[in-house]
This record gives sequence, C-alpha cells and structure tokens, in this order.
Amino acid sequence: METMFRISNCSVENQIKFSTCTLLGNTLTWWNSHVKTVGNDIAYEMTWTKLKKKITNKYCPRTEIKKLKVKLWELKVKGNDVIGYNQRFQELALLCGRMFPKESDKIEKYVGGLPDMIHGSVVASKPKTMQEEMETAIEVMDKRICTFVDR
Repeated sequence: METMFRISNCSVENQIKFSTCTLLGNTLTWWNSHVKTVGNDIAYEMTWTKLKKKITNKYCPRTEIKKLKVKLWELKVKGNDVIGYNQRFQELALLCGRMFPKESDKIEKYVGGLPDMIHGSVVASKPKTMQEEMETAIEVMDKRICTFVDR
C-alpha cells in the first residue's frame, strides 16, 4: 500500500480514503462498521500508521505472528529450490519485520537457511544487500546444478 501511495503521489490527507477503498470481504465490513461507529470525519482523520496498526491487531494476532516467526527461524532450502526459499523468506520477513532491526541481521538469517553446498560461496561473495544475497544464492545454486549435470 505504501508503494501505491508513492507511485500515485497520494497525499497524506488522502491515504486513508485511498487505502480503505481497496479493502475487501471481512476487512471492508470491519471498516464500514468502524466508520458507522465513529463517523466519517473521525474515521478519515486517522493516520495511515494508526490504521495499519488497527488492521494488524485485528487480523494478525500476536499468537499468529509468533507462529510465523517460528516458521521463519526454521526455514531452510528444500532440495535445490532457492527461488522458493527466497519467496517464502521474503513473505515471512515482511510479516515479521521487527525481527531484523538491521539489514545485516536479515542477511545472516537468510544465509543460515541455505544448503551447505552453496553456503560458503554465498557468504564469500559478501553481498551488501538482501537482494544481492538472494541473486547470488540463485547464481551459485544454478552453477552447482549445471556442474553436477555436466558430469
């Protein structure tokens, strides 16, 4: 949503209107009920940060976030599927954002889930960003697979 705010040059004053018009299903019902309870003026004066917190509290209870954190800590590459690992890692890392105060913390956790056969090569390349780390892991795995197939 924040990306959409930037792309569309959405002003801070219009962020709540913009974001709530994208709600669907139960979340839309929840929002409409909230507007009816507090009134239009008060509902739309809310900040994006406050709305995000309300939605998170309603739809992402702490118990569920804890389960996701456990999944993230236990996440490993299955077979040679680095791309699948990257996708799941990114999903979980977004949902558990507070686990990684610094980018280097996220990179360290990511590398810990890589298989031994590429771990050392990826670490040795010393990527500076998470994106570089993931791209390097894919490249190294592809080279390992190609080398193995060529034999």
